[in-house]
Amino acid sequence: MSAVGFIGAGKMAEAMIGGLIERRYAEADRILVSDVDTVRLADLRRRMGVRVADSNAGLVQDAEFFFLAVKPQQMEGVLDGIAPLVRESHVAVSIAAGKALADIEGRIPRARVMRVMPNIACLAGEGMNVFTCGARATEADAERLRGMLQCCGKVMELPEPLFDAVTALSGSGPAFFAYLLDGLVAGAVREGLSRDDAVVMAAQTMRGTARLLLEGRFTPSDLAAAVTSAKGTTAAGREVLERPETSDLLERTIQAAAQRSRELRRA
Repeated sequence: MSAVGFIGAGKMAEAMIGGLIERRYAEADRILVSDVDTVRLADLRRRMGVRVADSNAGLVQDAEFFFLAVKPQQMEGVLDGIAPLVRESHVAVSIAAGKALADIEGRIPRARVMRVMPNIACLAGEGMNVFTCGARATEADAERLRGMLQCCGKVMELPEPLFDAVTALSGSGPAFFAYLLDGLVAGAVREGLSRDDAVVMAAQTMRGTARLLLEGRFTPSDLAAAVTSAKGTTAAGREVLERPETSDLLERTIQAAAQRSRELRRA
């Protein structure tokens, strides 16, 4: 298999690289990484055994399948820098929030382009990875990408018009879940639990709830109902959550994040 490239060596790139190596999709010496941060590159090479490219251009010359793992505001400069070297045989996969397929295809028109919204849970092999294909991408490209993404979590293919919602829910979602968990922990600490114990209890409760839902044993509303008994402790807590001023708080959270994704696309 030819080398797999990562332009950008941030946490998400590291998580995906780790999944590819751990699941033996690719040997470390078949993964090529470039970044402006040479200290970061040296660290990845030492810890993970990946190869380091001397530049983005050098990476594109050696890796026909590569991920664009840079911040949205860096994307245009990166694409313009590699455009003269991109051929019809190249597959470029963007993981940048808010950057549409058409924007990328317009700057590297010869490439077959796809787009992925991963999330930070890829670090634990439990990511949610949603991808969509550009105009020139083939079924074989999509299957190769799917195989890679399965190395670090679940995979779903959806049309690009849904990606603002995807970005808000699964891309930003870990931060929202962590924020909610931290609030529950704070409440438990006030009731006498140690913070360490409360974090384990809350996180395991979140994990177990997620598993019940993913296995199809309950719908969210059915699970909430199953745990809630009349005049019980859960009912008392739900009365707070369901007050008029807070009942649509989470919905508004997703709407705000999706709106920011739309703004990034227009930037």
